[in-house]
Amino acid sequence: MKLPIFLTAAALAAATTAVAQTPPAPPPVNHGAPIAGLCVLSLDGAIGGSTVGRYVQTRLQQITQQVQTELTSEQTAIQNEARTLDTQKATLDQGAFDQRNASLQVRAAALQRKAQLRERELQATQQKALGRVGEELEPVIRSAYQQARCSVLIQRDSVVLANPAMDITPAVVTGLNAKITQFAFDRERLDQAAAPPAAAAPAQPPRRQ
Repeated sequence: MKLPIFLTAAALAAATTAVAQTPPAPPPVNHGAPIAGLCVLSLDGAIGGSTVGRYVQTRLQQITQQVQTELTSEQTAIQNEARTLDTQKATLDQGAFDQRNASLQVRAAALQRKAQLRERELQATQQKALGRVGEELEPVIRSAYQQARCSVLIQRDSVVLANPAMDITPAVVTGLNAKITQFAFDRERLDQAAAPPAAAAPAQPPRRQ
């Protein structure tokens, strides 16, 4: 049984945003009796409250910082060289100045393309990492659903209030923590993925005896 409604990439991405957020405790509510067979689940709460969810959020932040450091370093180098060229403009002949200025423009354009590529790579990295969490989460949700003898499962965010006795989120968090806490992943490399395969060497004709 697949759960595509719960495990969309957008929902999983939203879940990681909630990892570092601690909402204020709501006021106490006197709930009515739980409805037999009706269960609720907070997908954001399950991922955000799990060990693997917090790990993915931290790792994505590390990768993002690496990208920012890389791009900032190159941008600073270009800016410094541009300032140096500006101070030397009066002492350079026009041809030399134009050549160096054109080179800087080429580097700036290349950096802009790299920044756009890195943004796409970060998005692909997040999607793939959260997709892995979703794969691990689906059977855990099914197991918690069956153990709670649910007949209907709805997202907790779609209801205003619900009796906590119908909420299987804690059971899902416990099951996910028991199954996985982290997994290795790095930034997706879209430039390598898009590189065309090397052309095969042409076949040599058979030699005549």
